[in-house]
Amino acid sequence: MMETAASEDPIVESSAWRAGRGPLKVLPAPLFEDRRAWLAILLGWVLALAGSVAIGFVITRLVPGGAGPDLGEAPPVVLWGMIALFSPITETLLMAGVLGILRRFLGPWQAVIASAILWGLLHSTLAPLWGAVIWWPFLIFSTLYTTWRPRGFWVAVGVPMAVHILQNAAPATMIVLGR
Repeated sequence: MMETAASEDPIVESSAWRAGRGPLKVLPAPLFEDRRAWLAILLGWVLALAGSVAIGFVITRLVPGGAGPDLGEAPPVVLWGMIALFSPITETLLMAGVLGILRRFLGPWQAVIASAILWGLLHSTLAPLWGAVIWWPFLIFSTLYTTWRPRGFWVAVGVPMAVHILQNAAPATMIVLGR
């Protein structure tokens, strides 16, 4: 009997998701697979960026002139580094700690959703509407961290951190060039 290519390379979920994905099951299956980091990073970035752009588009239509965060004054290279490197690295490490605590009390999908909501709320303290956009990428980052956590802490942090850096690089560049 001849097998198809699809049956030769099935999606194998990370052991982190044995309890189920709950409402996260609407996300593409490769986000829950801990075998191909390059695919998780690429797919995670596309989903995070597309989702946040779409949400941002809707919000700017519903609330025109909504203010973004005040990033202060800094030389362009410093500002870019803060947005594209320092913030993603720091936030991803903090997210890992938050998810570690949440996982003591919640199942994987519940912890992912709670983490995304928390990060949205935290970003809303800087600009109220910003959190409405930020929760989506953090849903993707938290999903990736949870997926890769059985492979080890640094792998679990590295995958969403790469996505987070990619997510922030384009807006950082636009902000710096727009100044």
